[in-house]
Amino acid sequence: MQSDMRELLRIATPTAAVGVIATLVGGLLAGGEGAIGAVVGCVVVILFMALGQLALQWVARAMPHLFQGMGLLVYSVQLVLLLVLIMGIRNTSLFDLQVFALTLVASVIAWIVTQTVLHARSKTLYVDPEAESRKTPGGTEGKHDQ
Repeated sequence: MQSDMRELLRIATPTAAVGVIATLVGGLLAGGEGAIGAVVGCVVVILFMALGQLALQWVARAMPHLFQGMGLLVYSVQLVLLLVLIMGIRNTSLFDLQVFALTLVASVIAWIVTQTVLHARSKTLYVDPEAESRKTPGGTEGKHDQ
């Protein structure tokens, strides 16, 4: 679980940096409401994407045969929840909705790009080196009679 959290932190950090930049720009262009909109947009993206990734990592360990279907389900649920959130706040005056929406898009792009780069750089074992010793009868660990 710690490696999952470390991976999430490595992805969330650049996303939060985009949120900080969006907060500064939103604050300069739209005042306090713009800054609040940018913070809310970035927090929504980090929460949605992190919870979705944690759910998928759990499914990958517990039920790997359901991984692809659960991936589609998780992302569909995220889109529906985001739609419900947007419909719920569409008439708010607490923050600037345009800054919120632009920060939401920029943060999602930052999350996806960071996740893709980290995945491309990761060194994933495609072969289990210990599998051969488990297959050998009698626990000879691959040593044959000579």
